[in-house]
Amino acid sequence: MSNIRGDGGRRLGKRLVSIHAWNAMFVLLLALSGLVLSSTFWREALGGTLAWIKWFHIIMGLASIVPVPAYLQQVSKHWKQLHGKFPQQLNIILTLLLLVSWFISGVLLWRFNAVGPAVTNAALLVHDVLTWIGLPYILYHSLTRVGRRKEDGRISVINTKAIYTRKAFIRTIIGASLTISLGPTLIKWLAKNGTGKDLSSINKPVNNLLPAPQPLVDSNPPIGGGADGSFRSYTVAKIPSFTNANWSFKIDGLVDHPVTWNWEQFVALKRSVQVSDFHCVTGWSVYGNTWEGIPLKTLLEESGVQPPAKVVKLYSGDGVYTDSLTLEQVKLDEVMVAVMHDGKPIPDELGGPVRLIIPKMYAYKSVKWLNRIELIEENHIGYWGQRGYENDAWVK
Repeated sequence: MSNIRGDGGRRLGKRLVSIHAWNAMFVLLLALSGLVLSSTFWREALGGTLAWIKWFHIIMGLASIVPVPAYLQQVSKHWKQLHGKFPQQLNIILTLLLLVSWFISGVLLWRFNAVGPAVTNAALLVHDVLTWIGLPYILYHSLTRVGRRKEDGRISVINTKAIYTRKAFIRTIIGASLTISLGPTLIKWLAKNGTGKDLSSINKPVNNLLPAPQPLVDSNPPIGGGADGSFRSYTVAKIPSFTNANWSFKIDGLVDHPVTWNWEQFVALKRSVQVSDFHCVTGWSVYGNTWEGIPLKTLLEESGVQPPAKVVKLYSGDGVYTDSLTLEQVKLDEVMVAVMHDGKPIPDELGGPVRLIIPKMYAYKSVKWLNRIELIEENHIGYWGQRGYENDAWVK
C-alpha cells in the first residue's frame, strides 16, 4: 500500500514540476516581450519588427492559460497532500486567480475593437497592476518549484535539487530587466563612441518653432476642462527635429492649387477648437481633450480636390510613418490638423508641432508630426495597416 502511495506521489510530483516549468516559461516570455513593447527606445529601434513581437506576446498570452486546466486535473490530489497547510493552499488560490485575471484582461486588450474603450481602459489597468505586482509573485512561485519537491513524510514525491533557487531566480530577473532597461543606454554609448555623435538626446524635445501659436479664447482655459488621463508616447522612428528653417506643410497631388506653407504662414491660418476623446489600440484613453487647429476638410476645399482623387495620403515628418483616409472620412467635422492641446503647443513626444486628430478612429490613424497631405487616386495602406491593423480604425 505504501509503495502504491509512493508511486502515486511521484507521478503527481512529476506532473506538478512539468506544469510549473511550462508556466514559468510562458510568464517569463510574456514579461520580456511586454517590456520590449512598452519601451520607447526598443519601439524606435525595432520598428516594424514590433508587429511580430506583439503577435508573439499575444500567442504566448493565449498559451499561458494551458497550465491552469492542466493543474486543475491534479488539484484534488494536490489539495489532499496540502491538507492543513493553509499558507500553501492560499498561495495556490492566489496564483490561479492572478493567471486567470491576467489572461482575461490580456484577451480583452487583444480584442479591443470588439469591446470598445471603456472595457479596454479597465482591462489595461488590471493588466498593469497584475504585471507589476503579480508578475514577480507568479515567476517566483513557478521557478522556485521546478524540480524542488522532496519527501513529504506521507507521500513520496520527487527528490531532486531545485533548478531555480531563490538566488538563481533573483539573478535571472535582474539580468533580464537590466538587459532590456539598460540596453538602450549601452547602445547609445557605443554609438557615440563609435561614430563620434552624441545620441543622448534621442527622446528629448527638439523642436523650437517661432512664433508660438497663441490660443483662442476657447483654448485658454480649455473649454474641455483639461484632458483627463495620461498619454503614452509611441514612435516607430526617432522623434524628428524641426526648426523654422526646415519645417513646411504641403498639400499636393490631385489638387487644383498645390500649396506649401512655412511655419509663420501656417500658424497664422484661421483655427477652430474642438473637445474630443483620444483612444489608443493598446487600451488607454485620454478624455476631454481641447484641440485647436484647422479642419482637414477646410484645407482640402481651399486646395480644390480634383475629380480623380479618392484617397488622402498623410505623411509624418519622421520620414517613415504614413496613413490614409478616404474623401468621405475627411468630411467629418472633427478630423483636425491640430497645433494646440489644452491651450498649449503640442509637445514633440505627442506629435507636435502639427498632428492629425481623428476622434472617431483609434490613434494610429492620427498621424504625428504631420507635414504633408497628398491627394491620390489609388488606395494606400499605412504603416500599421501593412502590419495587420485595420485600415478603417473606427472606435466601437
